[in-house]
Amino acid sequence: MTPVRLSPLVFRRIHRWVGLILGIQFLLWAVSGAMMATLDMDKVGGHGDVMHHSHSLPEGGYAGLAALPRDVAVTGIVLRDLGFRPVYELHSKDGVRLIDATTGERVEVDEDLARTVAAMMHDAPIRTVTPMDNANLESRDFAGPMWRVDFADAENTSAYVSRETARFLVMRGDTWRTWDFFWMLHNMDYVNRTSFNHPLIIIAGFGALWMAGTGFYLLFKSFRRADFNWLRRRRRADARQT
Repeated sequence: MTPVRLSPLVFRRIHRWVGLILGIQFLLWAVSGAMMATLDMDKVGGHGDVMHHSHSLPEGGYAGLAALPRDVAVTGIVLRDLGFRPVYELHSKDGVRLIDATTGERVEVDEDLARTVAAMMHDAPIRTVTPMDNANLESRDFAGPMWRVDFADAENTSAYVSRETARFLVMRGDTWRTWDFFWMLHNMDYVNRTSFNHPLIIIAGFGALWMAGTGFYLLFKSFRRADFNWLRRRRRADARQT
């Protein structure tokens, strides 16, 4: 078998094809970075039209902690407001349940409650409410079941509300979705869109390093002695003058 000889021609051919592949990615990096920089960051962050409502908890009139359900071992209790209603948030190894802090009755995080919570965050008409068992790409920073509340507005805004705690999670709109698409192209994470630490971008980084090294090698090998004749002639002229 004839051994492969790593001549400048071989390096040049590999350099050309690797350069084509990386060149496309360099172009995507430039375009995606420019597009992300031009988008309105308030809308990208999902906070452009978000309304925030917080209410002071009433004094007294709460259900006693002894009256709360004891069928599971409670690991934590949080007293907070849910709209205009105070609730206990009971944490256990089985999850979270909500208890009305004034009546002691369990609060179901149903569609109507999801609508109420979402309406406190955005004043546009609600179009649809959809239950989700797991997070999607838009709500990937959160875990657990949730409600997706879609609004009828120019941004096609969607609010996500936890089905366990009834807490508002995040608001997304078309501007954010556009940004997220270019973010995917920029960090080359085409599955989760969350991390720079994945094999594809590491390969691209080492590929760029290899391109720089072989490019310098090919540049050095492309010179001939005749290319430096002007330098020798100049030295001779300087020698005659001295």
